[in-house]
Amino acid sequence: MRAVIQRVSSASVTVDGATVGQIGVGFLVLLGVKRFDTRDDAAYLARKIAKLRVFNDPHGKINLGLLEVDGAVLAVSQFTLYVDTRGGNRPSFIEAAAPDDGKRLYEQFCELLRDESIEVQQGIFQTDMKVALVNDGPVTIIIDSSDRGRPK
Repeated sequence: MRAVIQRVSSASVTVDGATVGQIGVGFLVLLGVKRFDTRDDAAYLARKIAKLRVFNDPHGKINLGLLEVDGAVLAVSQFTLYVDTRGGNRPSFIEAAAPDDGKRLYEQFCELLRDESIEVQQGIFQTDMKVALVNDGPVTIIIDSSDRGRPK
């Protein structure tokens, strides 16, 4: 699984003109699920994101996590995070999980974040979503579950 995490002062997602998810301070997480990903991948990302310390403390040092700033997560599924463009100009989506697997793992990821006491708002899986955000910093971080266990 791959997550693109953007520190935001606000973010929202709309479907057919209706807001379906909205947060203030926190993370917009664009989540891609790859073929053969498992619940372990979802758990790894949820733990990392819940503990990620990228908010400013009172001294201006990047040192605080979501819970310490009363932050939330807006999770949006994005299968295009596993696009392959090496073969030409038309992207290949062969590495992305099948829709049923992708949805199951996306939902598990959101529940695992909630288990970490994080408020989670969601987009709607497999729909055309419009995402708006105010990136704070900007701070954008990419975490891939296939990197776990690799040496630094």
